[in-house]
Amino acid sequence: MAKKQQKTLEFGQNISVENANLWYGDFQALKNVNIEIPERQVTAFIGPSGCGKSTFLKCFNRMNDLVDGCKIEGKFLVGDVDIYGKIDVNELRRNVGMVFQKPNPFPMSVYDNVAYGPRTIGIHKKAQLDEIVEQSLKDASMWDELKDRLDKSALGLSGGQQQRLCIARALAVKPKILLMDEPTSALDPISTGKIEELCDELAKSTTIVIVTHNMQQATRIADKTAFFLLGELVEYGDTEQIFSSPCDKRTENYITGRFG
Repeated sequence: MAKKQQKTLEFGQNISVENANLWYGDFQALKNVNIEIPERQVTAFIGPSGCGKSTFLKCFNRMNDLVDGCKIEGKFLVGDVDIYGKIDVNELRRNVGMVFQKPNPFPMSVYDNVAYGPRTIGIHKKAQLDEIVEQSLKDASMWDELKDRLDKSALGLSGGQQQRLCIARALAVKPKILLMDEPTSALDPISTGKIEELCDELAKSTTIVIVTHNMQQATRIADKTAFFLLGELVEYGDTEQIFSSPCDKRTENYITGRFG
């Protein structure tokens, strides 16, 4: 029992990937990807549609396990844990949270959305849940606008509010890493700005990995940027360097708008 507990303590905030290959049936979607993602920074994945960036992101919490015919090779470490070894996948997903492209609040109250995760891991005392809900909504910069609407349906919120609620819901179980798959692509500029500010704030304590189609967004919020093309990681480095003096001609062509 003590050994199992030791295992849960090893999930770190950095991600290390060696020789990642992934197939959907006969189609190879990722080709020999190697990357080291630092802790407590924002790392952006950019590239044209179908380049493999979202597929790669979903490897980090094993969401691709849910896809029929998906085969994965390579080594994926979150901290010291080999996440494709013998691990509790639910424990992995508690440590590596995810926010999707379209806001997906549950059809229940604001309060119950945020309390959902903590309840699944055995927290049921109202005082404790109240504290978690308040803190998570504060962390998502939403407490002031929602504190009087906790018992109202989450489906009545605007799209931008729903997406920030989904971030609060993910934060409620205190993940070490937060994956974001184009979290602002369906949102207006003001909501987008709020989520970008939030990423900046969250990165002080949480590792953020974000897939974005918006290159300006990457330059605004990401410390590191990785450019993917046709399943390959073409270039990876400090965001400023990637956008000002890329080493690979394909990166330069993409960021200057020659394709994509």
